[in-house]
Amino acid sequence: MTTFRELGLSESLLQSVESMGFEEATPIQAETIPHALQGKDIIGQAQTGTGKTAAFGLPLLDKVDTNKEAVQGIVIAPTRELAIQVGEELYKIGKHKRVRILPIYGGQDINRQIRALKKHPHIIVGTPGRILDHINRKTLRLQNVETVVLDEADEMLNMGFIEDIEAILTDVPETHQTLLFSATMPDPIRRIAERFMTEPQHIKVKAKEVTMPNIQQFYLEVQEKKKFDVLTRLLDIQSPELAIVFGRTKRRVDELSEALNLRGYAAEGIHGDLTQAKRMSVLRKFKEGAIEVLVATDVAARGLDISGVTHVYNFDIPQDPESYVHRIGRTGRAGKKGIAMLFVTPRESGQLKNIERTTKRKVDRMEAPTLDEALEGQQRLIAEKLQSTIQNENLSYYKRIAEEMLEENDSVTVVAAALKMMTKEPDTTPIALTSEPPVVSRGGGSKKRGGNGGGYRDGNRNRSRDGRGGGDGRNRDRNRDGRGGGDGRNRDRNRDGGSRGRKGEGQGRPGSSNGRGERKHHSRPQA
Repeated sequence: MTTFRELGLSESLLQSVESMGFEEATPIQAETIPHALQGKDIIGQAQTGTGKTAAFGLPLLDKVDTNKEAVQGIVIAPTRELAIQVGEELYKIGKHKRVRILPIYGGQDINRQIRALKKHPHIIVGTPGRILDHINRKTLRLQNVETVVLDEADEMLNMGFIEDIEAILTDVPETHQTLLFSATMPDPIRRIAERFMTEPQHIKVKAKEVTMPNIQQFYLEVQEKKKFDVLTRLLDIQSPELAIVFGRTKRRVDELSEALNLRGYAAEGIHGDLTQAKRMSVLRKFKEGAIEVLVATDVAARGLDISGVTHVYNFDIPQDPESYVHRIGRTGRAGKKGIAMLFVTPRESGQLKNIERTTKRKVDRMEAPTLDEALEGQQRLIAEKLQSTIQNENLSYYKRIAEEMLEENDSVTVVAAALKMMTKEPDTTPIALTSEPPVVSRGGGSKKRGGNGGGYRDGNRNRSRDGRGGGDGRNRDRNRDGRGGGDGRNRDRNRDGGSRGRKGEGQGRPGSSNGRGERKHHSRPQA
């Protein structure tokens, strides 16, 4: 393994990295950082959980001249959650060098951002539309930018941000360095690279190098109407410390989190219709362990970096295999083991095969547990805890009462009573969830339909990731949860939502696509 001290970084950055507890670089960091420090353009293909933020963040921060009061680097991210997360990470790494980092995104007061921009940050981290909005307002000037980072470029393509990215790239000096990171490389991303990058170094972390070997993957074939009972039985049997449950739509997330609470689980949901304050509150409680189960949409969970997630439950199979990789990457981090469960309805077996092809790994089948198996599973977990207590704890203060109980009862009866007291009784509160259409794979894939994901649902092609319409290409950079950007123009919407048709049904607007699920892209002058 390569240590950070071998990569040629400045002492102030090494001080920050070492204070964060890191010594050895991950493969993507070891390969990217030396080339980036030499000023070369980089195309990095890496999944979530490989350390790509530090891979682009360290050379970006290394180049900053803190005596120069100007924006010298911009990081463009698909969602505000990821922008916030990357901003926090860069702040930690650049702390000893005193680099000023400013995240800007829709949903936050734009006047507050304008005031912050006047304080001359060195690096901007933001969503495409909000960055473009500030450029057009002339509140953000890019003439001193030396480095541009495109983080999760394929995700920005899926969300329809390619035009905004092109507009931003045409506004920075031609001599700038570009670092492009993407899990996949669809044709539109390749065209961006060809147009705006100079002889880029292509660095690819192969699937076998990603942290997925630390994740046990299972799928359960289960009918739509039986999913919820199967989920609760798995939660009882597996008793996860922290779990994320993924639903495909906002409605699904709301209904699931409410249903879990009715069954006695501490759960909350996160999706685009929540205010930023509420989202941050939910995430804080989840990190602190006040919430056992976080229910989330794909987009709302982008960029979340929460340590200690032991289990990921794919309640709804994702629209495309790449989203599956992002989802399960929430667990199995930092060398720890994780478990990922995937619910597959009978009509979704083709999408399961797509996932296995993409991950180059077979997902093991697991039978859905019965109610009796759930009770027995709980008891076995409790028995393991009792055995651990016997071996590791001082029980001298409890033995006198235990001996008295054994004088009146046989030992099996006493242990059985303890198991009964510690076992959660099955809750059969009736739960009714709105059914979601299956993801039916047709021809295997996402590659040729404008980057909008895997198999489409029951022929209803014109959908964005959470089941909503794709928008008509006008209200650009919406802060991707369906909310206006805070300045009254509805420019920076967070696309957990996008433009909608009938509420909850996600019917695309007429004219929002070309009939093949692809967004319209208008040509711009060549740089």
